[in-house]
Amino acid sequence: MMTRQIRSGEGWRLGWNPNAEQFKGLVAGSGWALEMTAVEFKDFVRTAQQLHDTMAAMAEQLMDEERLTCEQETETIWLEADGFPKSYRLRFILLTGRRGEGEWSENAVFSLLAALKQEPFVQIA
Repeated sequence: MMTRQIRSGEGWRLGWNPNAEQFKGLVAGSGWALEMTAVEFKDFVRTAQQLHDTMAAMAEQLMDEERLTCEQETETIWLEADGFPKSYRLRFILLTGRRGEGEWSENAVFSLLAALKQEPFVQIA
């Protein structure tokens, strides 16, 4: 049986508790935190990675000074990446239940995304 997992870095924190009754996922930034259901968290993990892949793919299409904004939405969550392909902020709005929103700065995004590729988060997506 999986146990509760917490990962954190400068300006971000992620958590997963497979034994929690309702809110199994946790996302947090500097000064805020939000618990998510398993479905919401799964959508967050998958969509954040898709946005990262899109930003990386666009890098060769843009000039160095061009900014890019990409959005992706599921039934449970809306995410936006805004900035340059190698330095952008990530925002989300939870679209279900109690609602909520948060964002991570350019300084936090890449280490947060790296954490999403680790166990147990990679299994969730």
